[in-house]
Amino acid sequence: MSHPAPDPAPDETGEIRLQRLMAQAGLGSRRRCEDLIAAGRVEVNGQVAVLGTRVDQRQDVVRVDGARIPTAPGLVHVALNKPRSVVSTMSDERGRRSLADYVADYETRLFHVGRLDTDTEGLILLTNDGDLAHRLAHPSFGLSKVYVAEVRGQLRRDVGRRLRAGVRLADGTVRVDGFRVLDRAGPRALVEVTLHEGRKHVVRRLLAAVGHPVQHLVRTQFGPIRLGSLRPGTARTLTPQEVMELYRAVGL
Repeated sequence: MSHPAPDPAPDETGEIRLQRLMAQAGLGSRRRCEDLIAAGRVEVNGQVAVLGTRVDQRQDVVRVDGARIPTAPGLVHVALNKPRSVVSTMSDERGRRSLADYVADYETRLFHVGRLDTDTEGLILLTNDGDLAHRLAHPSFGLSKVYVAEVRGQLRRDVGRRLRAGVRLADGTVRVDGFRVLDRAGPRALVEVTLHEGRKHVVRRLLAAVGHPVQHLVRTQFGPIRLGSLRPGTARTLTPQEVMELYRAVGL
């Protein structure tokens, strides 16, 4: 019985068979990737790919159903649930716990995308994907972030309207993209705030400005990536589909 010849490793130019690259990126078995190519759903540098195509994984742009896939070797994309009292840096001269303490198992140097206040916990992304990190952090791309806050005070019915209309802070007016009440219990409430602003302490300042100081704050979503059931102090590698969604969100 004959067997197919093994797919050769990348040559000195970095070229590799397209289906192998797709499989390495987590899109399924090579057979499934071949089916995607044969169905005309894969493009390389804007051109529909065919079986047998070889690509330069360092610079060619590969898209499946219009969504770019990570191709460069060694790229890492991580979601971390940052605990409270942890600083959003990779080191701290004062000896406080930092993000690096939670991603030490990753062998490559990672950079965090944006920051969370020391007293805020929740989702923060880390990566060595420079192009993606730059766009995720740049305010012009306006990725939305979702926060869940425990606040004090009886919520007035017009709080959501006021936040959507815009609240004037010391550094300008801020409008939220979404607001909803998740739970009420006596003098406290649990609310969800969605906004694309990245100003320092912005959620805390907004809610305090409408009369509801924050007692506890968690970021539950960054763009298309959700915190889900990830426990505080734990990290996970993003799935290929999540990375593709991030690329799409920032126009890569």
